[in-house]
Amino acid sequence: MKTTSIKSNEVKRDWYIVDATDVILGRMSTKVATILKGKHKPTFTPHVDCGDYVVVINADKVRLTGNKENTKLYWRYTQYPGGERSTPIKKQRQEHPDRIITHAVKGMLPKGPLGRQMIKKLRVYGGEAHPHAAQQPQTLTIS
Repeated sequence: MKTTSIKSNEVKRDWYIVDATDVILGRMSTKVATILKGKHKPTFTPHVDCGDYVVVINADKVRLTGNKENTKLYWRYTQYPGGERSTPIKKQRQEHPDRIITHAVKGMLPKGPLGRQMIKKLRVYGGEAHPHAAQQPQTLTIS
């Protein structure tokens, strides 16, 4: 049996839409990362970006398990001495709800140029509205 490798110009990309209302963040992120990588396709090739586009709506209504709502922090560093900053997830959810899902999915993708190319196919919106109706995205249910 022959193993075939797909080339980047032979990739067919679909669009999927995910509603994050009352969906657990980690479970949704793994499913979205799998689709962005292209592992759900029989033509998956590890060194080629063969994944599909994913649109996530209602990012502000995603659910966290345990006590993460009160204890989870996002850390960043300003590159100055003593410049370590933290943001609680409650504040992040109010100001930038899209970053919660983007951060979770980005950690599940490969590091390097291939992962940076894959994360560009993720679109996250805090509310119900999105400008991708022309692409006719298929609804993806995550349970």
